[in-house]
Amino acid sequence: MKKTVLMLGLLSLALANAQATYRHWPLDSLRARAVANNKTLLMAEQERRVAYYVHKSTGTNYLPKVSVIGTHLFTSRELSLLSDNQKQTLSNIGTGLSSQLPVLTPMAPQLNQVGQGLVDALHTDTRSAGMAAVILTQPIYMGGKIRAYNNITQYAEEAATTMYDKTLQDIIVEVDDAYWSLMALHSKKKLAEGYKALVEKLEDDVEQLVEEGMATKSDLLSVRVKVNEAGVTLIQVNNGIELSRMNLCRICGLDMDEPIEVGDSIDDHERTIGEIVGGIVARQSADGLVRQAESNRKELQALALKNKIYDEKIKLARAEFMPKVVLMGGYTASNPSVFNSFERKLKGMWGVGVTVTMPIWTWGDRSYKINAAKAEACIHRYETEEVREKIELQVNQCLKKLQESMERYKTTVRSVDEAEENLRFANYGMKEGVVTLSNVMEAQTAWLKAKTEWVNAQIDMRLANLYLKKAIGAIKTRI
Repeated sequence: MKKTVLMLGLLSLALANAQATYRHWPLDSLRARAVANNKTLLMAEQERRVAYYVHKSTGTNYLPKVSVIGTHLFTSRELSLLSDNQKQTLSNIGTGLSSQLPVLTPMAPQLNQVGQGLVDALHTDTRSAGMAAVILTQPIYMGGKIRAYNNITQYAEEAATTMYDKTLQDIIVEVDDAYWSLMALHSKKKLAEGYKALVEKLEDDVEQLVEEGMATKSDLLSVRVKVNEAGVTLIQVNNGIELSRMNLCRICGLDMDEPIEVGDSIDDHERTIGEIVGGIVARQSADGLVRQAESNRKELQALALKNKIYDEKIKLARAEFMPKVVLMGGYTASNPSVFNSFERKLKGMWGVGVTVTMPIWTWGDRSYKINAAKAEACIHRYETEEVREKIELQVNQCLKKLQESMERYKTTVRSVDEAEENLRFANYGMKEGVVTLSNVMEAQTAWLKAKTEWVNAQIDMRLANLYLKKAIGAIKTRI
């Protein structure tokens, strides 16, 4: 037991030395660091940027597109305007005519030469051919497809911004929760130190009483057990502070070794109980808070935008089966030129046209896709209603918890007063010999319990108020 207490004492000393270098961090500064460094919030920001650029991309579908195509082809055989028989006939045209008209026999060589010239003139060098084209396309009518896509991405961008705001609120709440939890531990440390001082003072008094013969050795040992327990409790609180500090560093995106000090007293950082609730309970009913939540909650705003997205998806499904009109134009060139008997030159031509497509028969694909899109929209509306009901329940739960915590806080204030008065009478009674040592230790334990419950009640009240504000969407995000 002594070894364990010694090790815990050394650890406590190390923690105390570490905390001596800590500097005070105001709550607003911690919020600002979380907003700047929190990984979850940084990812939400990038999701918002993705939605922004996707929306910008879909907007270009209204504009004409220009593309360039280039092709070079090597073939094993060339294109020919004449068949092999035709080439043979033309090459020997003089010979063929002289067999039918002997009078042309003297001219047969010349006629053969002319025929071969025709074959050579119709020869095409197309085994190595290249083509280039510049094409412009301009959508004229796409059945509402482009508009639907653009609306979908616009709503998605707005939803991403809304969810970023929700994430920002969640981070601020998480920072506040961790901050006040750490603050509570510092207050409990102060209590643990006060309790340890009490039992150590009692130990000194009992030692004197033992010397005077007014107390027994057993009484002294009982007090020393309490002293050891107080030391262990203080060490446990110090360890809790260190872990809570590390958690706060994580949330704020700080290094785990960052020295953070938030103070040692809740009262140094808060106002009265009436100011804590900010008039929320006093001025509004539960129904009013629910209406405020329905108006402010980012989840509902995002779901409303997603409902619009699903409506646009129905239009998109319909657009797939509407006629589509596209204006096309461009310039095409080739070598050999297909526009001049495969001449070995790069030549081309301009062209403009309109393309119209219209699905006629799709085996029911149109109705299937439209009905599927309608079903998805219906599912999402049910989801929205479910979230709205959950938010209503959440608001009422948070309101009840806040009201309960306020009443418990008032009770703990009275309990602390009574415990302090009881401890004062116990100490006085022991000096007068009318109160036993066990009664004094019981009074000290009751004092520690009352003070601890008072600290817990304060933290619970602040956190209940925090989560009620979150439930109604009243968390301020401006740092």
